[in-house]
Amino acid sequence: MFVEAVYPQLRRTAFLLCGDWHTAEDLAQTALEKVFVSWHRIRQQDAVHAYTHRTLVNSYLAHKRLKRSGELLTGWFPERATEAPATETRIMALDALATLPPRTRAVAVLRYWADLSVEQVADVLGCSPGNVKRLSANAMDRLRTVLGDEMTGSSSPGQAGTQERSPGSIPHG
Repeated sequence: MFVEAVYPQLRRTAFLLCGDWHTAEDLAQTALEKVFVSWHRIRQQDAVHAYTHRTLVNSYLAHKRLKRSGELLTGWFPERATEAPATETRIMALDALATLPPRTRAVAVLRYWADLSVEQVADVLGCSPGNVKRLSANAMDRLRTVLGDEMTGSSSPGQAGTQERSPGSIPHG
């Protein structure tokens, strides 16, 4: 029951972290395996979702540390034209996310895609809320540089991470 309920969202979150559906499936399955093995140690059953997200992010960060490939995996061929603006926007957003360092990307995905609060992201990553705010600001500054202000939904670069964010500030799909 738990796996059926959490797997689709976990897989989408993993995709936003790594940018590849196959790797996302591997990461989601790895996270669920680790949660299953540790199930008896989870003291608060209402915290199992947060524990699962933390396990996913830790698995992603470990994967990034171990895999130092020069390859850049994409879901399309360069010579293929994109016709739909929504798809083009999604590809641009995923390419922009790929420019972020792994930990900064994890913060951006958890804050703006999974819609977690600063404190929840801090718990998932095992860091301070101030560090989450700093990494959020760095992510938004970098995304504004790569995408431009009109794509990120903000016109003043000093607001990232410290003000309320709009749910659609980073396009996703």
